[in-house]
Order: sequence, then structure tokens, then C-alpha cells
Amino acid sequence: MPRTAEEINNRFDIMGLRKPAMVFSLVLIAISLISLAVRGLNFGIDFTGGYVIEAGFDQPADLPALREKLAEKNQFSDAIVQYFGTQSEVLVRLVPQEGLSGAKINSDVKDILESAGQGKVDMRRVEFVGPQVGEELREQGGLAVLIALAFIVVYVWLRFEKKFSVGAVAALVHDVIITLGFFSLTQNEFDLSVLAAILAVIGYSLNDTIVVFDRIRENFRIIRKSTTEQILNVSINQTLSRTIITSLTTLLVLLALFLLGGETIHSFAIALIIGVIVGTYSSIYVAGSSVIALGLSREDMMPVEKEGSAEIDSIP
Repeated sequence: MPRTAEEINNRFDIMGLRKPAMVFSLVLIAISLISLAVRGLNFGIDFTGGYVIEAGFDQPADLPALREKLAEKNQFSDAIVQYFGTQSEVLVRLVPQEGLSGAKINSDVKDILESAGQGKVDMRRVEFVGPQVGEELREQGGLAVLIALAFIVVYVWLRFEKKFSVGAVAALVHDVIITLGFFSLTQNEFDLSVLAAILAVIGYSLNDTIVVFDRIRENFRIIRKSTTEQILNVSINQTLSRTIITSLTTLLVLLALFLLGGETIHSFAIALIIGVIVGTYSSIYVAGSSVIALGLSREDMMPVEKEGSAEIDSIP
């Protein structure tokens, strides 16, 4: 039976807070864009080029002492030293060195690490990424995000309606900008793993948004004599428990990765944690508020009547 929105028990007036939520989102986006313009991103060696050296010690390594020894030699003053798995395994990241081969870098770093008095050093691998390759990776990564957003526009447009596609992409752009803004503000290293996390966030956020849009479309055909805002409020309330439970269970896994996964996936876990939190918020507020601003109405949800169908239906 058709019902009105007032007959359905709405636990929260979610859409009633959409204006303050949009102001909050705009403030976050503005801060993120300003930070990206002023501070930029702290690109890792994947994007800037340089050396990655993995070394093993026969005892727990003292990172400050290793950094101090590497800094004594001018060309290694910008070295990034961090644990890689256990405290006896160390990862050293170096910017490109002019006139020095990989073998020479490996030999020099080994001598410096051994002189730090941390015990025997086992040089396990040395990898080099050229600046040109890093620049190409940066460009291709940005292109991958744009292509993903373009395909999402087409998918949502075909499955729902063009106003929904704009709302979905607005929510996804919102999530990407704020996640990038967080990395710009904190200057956490931005590498290929973080880029992969951002693409995963796009997929995660889209999934949440599609669930909400599905319920909105269904309720437009069931609920009568209600405004668009009321129908969206009902739909989001009906999917709210599913959205929150999914996000919380995902965050539990990500927190475990962040706390126990080691330095190698630290930035990856942070990007996903921020993305899931922001994506959950955007699927509740940003996507719905966007379609209201675009003037979504019941007529947009009604199936198009085929020409001649009325005459056929009137035949006894």
C-alpha cells in the first residue's frame, strides 16, 4: 500500500541537518585545496625517484643513530630510515644521487650502517626508480583516478538517472579531495600504495552510495504525497544501520593493519581509514544533498511510457 513519509518511523532527521553538513564539507574541501596548493603532497620515491635499500641487522636497530650516521655524509642527509617488519630490519630511502651508481650507493650505505655500531649488516636489496619513471607514475596515477570517476558517471547514469550520477561523483570527489588534503596537511608519505588506497576508497564509497540510491528510487515509487527531502530522509534511515555496521567492521580490520602491519603499509592503512570515515559521511549527506540541490523529483523516477502503450492498454 502507498504510504506517506510521516507514516514511517524515522529515527533521525538526517536531511534536516544537510545545510550544516554541506557547510562543514565545504570548509573541509577548502582547507584541503589550500593545503594542496601551498604545501603539496609529500611524494614518496615511487613518484619522485630514488633508491630503496633494505638492510637486516643481527640485533634491534637504533633508528636515530642510523639517521645521524647517514646525515654525516652530505648526500645522505635527506635519507628516510624506518623499520621494515621487525626492529632488526630497516628500510632506507634515498633521493637520486648524481654520479653515483647503485653498486656505489649500496657499498657506501653499508659502510655507514656498519660504522653506527649496530652489529653485522646484511644488505638484502637495492631498488632504483628514475625521476622520469616516477613522473610517469604520478601522471598515470592521476589519470587512473579520472578514468575511474568517468566510468562511474556512465554507470550510475545508466542504472539510475543523470542527477544521481552527478550526486555520486560529487560524493566521490569530496572523498578524494579530503583524503588528499589530510595527506597534505600531515605530510605523510604519498606513494603507490596510497594511490591504490584512494582507488579502493572510490569503490567503497560508491558501493555505499549505490545502496542508498537504490532505496531512494524504490521509495519514490512506494511513498506518496511526500517531498523529495522526506523520501531521502526515510531512505537514509532505512539503510543507516547497514552503512554504519559495514563501516565499523571495515575500520576494525584497518585499525589492525595500522597498528600491527608495520611501516610498509602504514600510509596505506591511514588512507583507507580516512577514506572509509569520509566515504560513510558522504554517502549519508553529500550524495543525498547533491541530488536535492539538483532538483530531483518523483517524475525523474517514473519509468518512461512507451509510445502507443496507452492505446494498447485501452483495448478490451
